[in-house]
Amino acid sequence: MNEMKFTKLDLQTWKRGQMFYYFSKMAPTGYSLTVKIDVTNLRNCLKEAGLKFFPTYLWLVTTCINEQVEFKVAQKDGELGYYDTLTPMYASFHDDDKLFSLMWTEYDEDFQMFYKNYQDNQIKYGKNKGVLCQQGMMPPENCYTVSSIPWVGFEHFAVHSYENKPYYFPSVEAGAFVEENGKIYMPMSITCHHATTDGWHVKVFLESLNRKIEEFIDRDLIVEI
Repeated sequence: MNEMKFTKLDLQTWKRGQMFYYFSKMAPTGYSLTVKIDVTNLRNCLKEAGLKFFPTYLWLVTTCINEQVEFKVAQKDGELGYYDTLTPMYASFHDDDKLFSLMWTEYDEDFQMFYKNYQDNQIKYGKNKGVLCQQGMMPPENCYTVSSIPWVGFEHFAVHSYENKPYYFPSVEAGAFVEENGKIYMPMSITCHHATTDGWHVKVFLESLNRKIEEFIDRDLIVEI
């Protein structure tokens, strides 16, 4: 496992310091929005390469999330700061009892390495029941939630935590593919804490995601498992 780097933030000098204080202490606020992502060419590309969509989605979203410091802010040992990267935590569905367990795959900038590690985790832990697939291990501190409800083509989805603790990572949820006018779209919701992000950061994330999808389609997708 790669060593996580945590960089401290000073509210007095951080350009977002006042906004963070206001939306975390004076008026705690979160927000969510849902967009449609065109995945027509991506699905076709992956199908031709014999690769799974879900781990690719995890890697693309996490890569774009990791581009912005604001999405990676956390409190560690009472100190505010940000991790160098976030790692995706997602649901592993059990078809026999229709329940799920949480699993994580450490983020890697190399798609092929991440995909292989995802596949290895499925083989090693995918059949384990309970809250965590990787039983006996605690999730890394830099895990954020990104998953999918592949049976429902929703127009909006929001995740709200009812535990009163400082948590600033985003949550991302995708839905079932929907065909419109010959195109395949995937609904995707992102829920954020207003203390760390505004609509601008989501706009930058979505632009990056669409760009990364286009770049991804043109790359060599051979993955040895």
